[in-house]
Amino acid sequence: MSNTTINTVTISKDDIPNGGMKSYKQDDNSIILITRDDSTFHAFDGKCPHAGADLGNGLRCGNRVICPWHHGTFDSSDGSLLEPVAMTGLTQYEIVDNGDNLTVNTAAKIDKQIKNDKMTDTHTIIVGGGGAGFMTANQLRHTGYGGKITLISADDKAPYNRPLLSKAFLAGNMPEEKLLLGGADWASKNDIDLRLNQTVSEVLPNERTIVIKDKDGNSDKQTADFLVVATGAEPKIPPFKGAKLDGVYTLRSMDDAKLIKAASHDQRVVIVGTGFIGMEVASALAQAGTTASITIIGQDHRVMGNIVSETVSNALIKLHEDSGVKFIFNASVAEITETEKATDDSANDNSASDNNASDESLKEANFSQVGGVKLANGEQIDADIVILGTGVAPRIELLNDTNHPDGVQVDEHLQLRDGVYALGDIAKATNQMGRMRIEHWRVALQHGIVTAAAILNEDNINSLAERIPFFWTMQYGKSLRYSGHAATPDYGILLGTPDSFDYIEYYFDDEGEDTRARAASSLGRDKELVAFSELLRRGHAPTRAQINAGFDIIEQALALSR
Repeated sequence: MSNTTINTVTISKDDIPNGGMKSYKQDDNSIILITRDDSTFHAFDGKCPHAGADLGNGLRCGNRVICPWHHGTFDSSDGSLLEPVAMTGLTQYEIVDNGDNLTVNTAAKIDKQIKNDKMTDTHTIIVGGGGAGFMTANQLRHTGYGGKITLISADDKAPYNRPLLSKAFLAGNMPEEKLLLGGADWASKNDIDLRLNQTVSEVLPNERTIVIKDKDGNSDKQTADFLVVATGAEPKIPPFKGAKLDGVYTLRSMDDAKLIKAASHDQRVVIVGTGFIGMEVASALAQAGTTASITIIGQDHRVMGNIVSETVSNALIKLHEDSGVKFIFNASVAEITETEKATDDSANDNSASDNNASDESLKEANFSQVGGVKLANGEQIDADIVILGTGVAPRIELLNDTNHPDGVQVDEHLQLRDGVYALGDIAKATNQMGRMRIEHWRVALQHGIVTAAAILNEDNINSLAERIPFFWTMQYGKSLRYSGHAATPDYGILLGTPDSFDYIEYYFDDEGEDTRARAASSLGRDKELVAFSELLRRGHAPTRAQINAGFDIIEQALALSR
């Protein structure tokens, strides 16, 4: 079968279970997904629009088709987007019913174009070009908002996929243009006034007003019907000496990633921090294969210690060590030591002597840069560059009068005041797990969906209180996924073998037999993690006793959805 000549596929109805779904991979590598409810069938492009996963390998729970990789969720009847990290719904195809068989015509797509005719006389201003700000604007336009949208970003680039900086870009696996959210022409295509290189210096929530400053210092005051503040977070710089030397980097932006990529060639790299950002950067640089060495320094005795158990941590450590990464554990950085390095102009001794340069001019031609990392125990680690993976802090200064030390308190619709919303990394909001601030990409995208629905006054979209957090980390091509939120991984139940990348681990708040799991992480057990996520979302997460008794989590998730 060739996609260039044949667009129709015939499928037997008996192949598809009632209330279920099935995917069919074609010779051209495309996938068709069929869902069934009694005698009603629907056909879709079966590849998840986020990363191309076969949706037939996921789960269908009720009307929810859930991607096995990153839990993007789609309506089984029309393919509409219910849950990110996908940002669009599924392409739907026309079906011809032939009695016992169905004919799917992939050339005949069902038009889902929505008119942007709602609230045409209103103006929405979005402050911040990250995932939350982008998703708010994108969702507004894709759900019928016809008013003016202005998106203001201090960045010099259109919104892009920040998580892929450490997961793919640094490793050389994805070019910059592929990271742009919605493509290079997203703003113009969606009639969005994208204003780059501009800084919002003041937000007046009670007036739904902002003051914008451009790169030349010019001010512009604007008032909107709806104001969305999604200013994100910034890296924490530890207070130790030398943290601002030349050669010390953090990773938050595309420019940061480019600097690290260029500066790390043939250099001794030291990474401070064993959270998922530090580990992803190490993985990406090791895969790129351009550094002289990579050393990770951690205060704890394990990596990602606030997320996974020691057994899972050990498997991750081995994965890195097999690629040449070195670890120093139970260590605190006392200072980043410096060394003087000549600039290009002064590096040539003959040039300096020929010009009879004075000692003072030579001194001015030198600058201080990283020479190494000194630990609290006095040990010196040689380094040419240092990358700080020491966490981030929410950028809440624009909402100084309303903020909380750990984020802006908003309701389950991300609303701070009437018509004013705070979302993304700055928001301390109530989800299914309780009130918390979570710095994850999928959560930021969830915030955008919920905010757009609130602006449009749509009550058919789940509020944040009906959603759960989810994130994933990619290291050496292995994707560890985590669903829910647990205060500690120390009361867990581990099933499987992390060393062979085949496990699921459930996390609890205590050791009680009737305590329900709060979160789970997994490698290689996609359906089980999807099933757990659905049970958690519905308030039916398994107890410790149930898991120890051999609880069939997939069957239970399906049973509750029937």
